[in-house]
Amino acid sequence: MPISNKLKASLTRTSWIRKMFEEGARLKKIHGPENVFDFSIGNPNLEPPNSFHHTLKNILDTNQAGLHAYMPNVGYAEVRQSVAAYISKEQGVHLTADDLIMTCGAAGALNVIFKAILNPGEQVICPSPYFVEYGFYVDNHGGTLKPIPTTSDFYLDIDAIEKAIEPETKAILINSPNNPSGQVYPQELIASLAQCLNYHANNGQPIYLISDEPYRKIAFDNTEIPAILSNYDHSIVCTSYSKDLSIPGERIGHLAVHPKAQDRSDLMQALSMANRILGFVNAPAMMQRAVGLMQGEHIDSGIYQKKRDLLCDGLKHAGYEFTVPKGAFYLFPKSAVPDDVAFVNALQAENILAVPGSGFGCPGHFRLSFCIPDDTIVRALPGFEKVIKQF
Repeated sequence: MPISNKLKASLTRTSWIRKMFEEGARLKKIHGPENVFDFSIGNPNLEPPNSFHHTLKNILDTNQAGLHAYMPNVGYAEVRQSVAAYISKEQGVHLTADDLIMTCGAAGALNVIFKAILNPGEQVICPSPYFVEYGFYVDNHGGTLKPIPTTSDFYLDIDAIEKAIEPETKAILINSPNNPSGQVYPQELIASLAQCLNYHANNGQPIYLISDEPYRKIAFDNTEIPAILSNYDHSIVCTSYSKDLSIPGERIGHLAVHPKAQDRSDLMQALSMANRILGFVNAPAMMQRAVGLMQGEHIDSGIYQKKRDLLCDGLKHAGYEFTVPKGAFYLFPKSAVPDDVAFVNALQAENILAVPGSGFGCPGHFRLSFCIPDDTIVRALPGFEKVIKQF
């Protein structure tokens, strides 16, 4: 029995990604995993803080009744209150438990948000480059992703965003620190974006500003990450603990809605219902309890900064052009030729796995994830140098 036409088309559009993973598996069988330099996946290679394991053990040792039972769709009240207290300080806006929903990671939060706010045909504007799955998340709920190019160094182009706003525009989706570029949008750009959106809100077209922030705790060189909620009333911030605590497989995150967002009561009810009917039902019980006790704790981002410097120094010496990332754990260099897929294929010939920039809405670049062992970075550098000399 054939699969749906829509999913078949989606598989066709992403076939180059499947091919990359299949090629990586083939190379590892031939040469051994240690001889294949895999920069393709943003899978944190740091272990969670020791406190995470201690926290889980303490939770289990309490032998509390109903530890694994159903709960409210929005999550445990005490966990949401703990998160709200921390986010209030971080964002400069007073939040309560009623402004928070615990979710199955940031991906779950985004799907819940789009299910709650989108009508068929409405648009979500997103700066490009952007995380490869944003288009699918928006499409899941009848909307259309409208990518808008950033500047040459991946900063927001406020004029371009303003020109792209149409009557069908429902939200702006930003991601800072950015995947794949590692760029951080500074306060002055966030303030300018908020001014633009306030103009539309004051003229009867409130537009949600959605900020996806799973890399907020991974910032380099003392870079400040602006607080979205304190800049714009109609904003929603979502995040994951996958990178903060290095627990991506646990699928735990949350979303926070500005208390002054338009129709906030209806919005919170819609988000709660979406959390249930999309099949998430609620975020995992044990992980909720754990992160509720660990607010403010995170891995040492300085380790990733050292990896960034190691990779940047090596690629700069080889002749690559790139913007040095201010956060996350990705580097997004220019490919030596416009065909980024061809360039990534050339890297594969040296057992180097990278991701073409085309998948992130930014052809002519490629993404490298440096959350990998230092030795992998060092041993891959001769291959990077060999490939760029070929072109």
